[in-house]
Amino acid sequence: MKNMLKTTLLLASLTGLLIVVGRLFGGTSGMIIAFLFAIIMNFSAYWYSDKIILKMYHAQEVTTADNPQLYKIVQNLALRANLPMPKVYIVHTSLPNAFATGRNPQHAAVAATTGILSLLTAEELEGVLAHELAHVKNRDTLISAVAATIAGVITMIATWVQWAAIIGGLGGRDEEEGGNIVGFVALAIVAPIAATIIQLAISRSREFAADAEGAHISQKPWALANALEKLEYGSANYRERRGDVQASESTAHMFIVNPVKGSSIMNLFRTHPVTEERVERLRAM
Repeated sequence: MKNMLKTTLLLASLTGLLIVVGRLFGGTSGMIIAFLFAIIMNFSAYWYSDKIILKMYHAQEVTTADNPQLYKIVQNLALRANLPMPKVYIVHTSLPNAFATGRNPQHAAVAATTGILSLLTAEELEGVLAHELAHVKNRDTLISAVAATIAGVITMIATWVQWAAIIGGLGGRDEEEGGNIVGFVALAIVAPIAATIIQLAISRSREFAADAEGAHISQKPWALANALEKLEYGSANYRERRGDVQASESTAHMFIVNPVKGSSIMNLFRTHPVTEERVERLRAM
């Protein structure tokens, strides 16, 4: 409940920031345009984000005949969580990780990398997949898509402002129309940073909630804790192999641990909570 309240407040903050950005850019009309872009992009994210992500990572759907162990684990966990059976995918990379996607539990998919399948024990893999199904159950996949989309709209508008300033397109606006230099500097520089911070805060909050829910589904919090430690070490020491599919920074928030090392300069820009804190919470259970 606490994490959901925090997520709601953060989404509201992100939406409020979008309104401010639209107002600064073009007054009332700019605010309406920003909302229209957000609606269009959210519609696209709702219907197509899962297909885009799975295609991006060249994920291959598997059946019980292809990988009986992986399929059976997901099937059993889905039954325990009272969820429809999601589609199961494998991503061919030695980077150990996993993610879930889909707009709702009825259209969900769970993906595991070949690296995670070779690294974890069956119980640890069960803990990880329970975490991913928790994201599906809590509709975090949709929440993350919406947050990323709104943040993307804010960044896009800020980019327009920067280009408009470069070519001198803002010089004719009066202060009432949002043409003052302070407003545009805040819009072009501060707004995208603030949007990113809020988006990542939402992501971190949902990870804690998925850890707790995943531990409840699997009934093995210690297994998920062990898995997180192994994944953190495996990700930090990952060495690319020929044929590996590479993780994208734009989708790093989807994975159970951050697959893109060196992308966060400080804790504000972490896509995930600190692994040690996640492990401590799980072992306290």
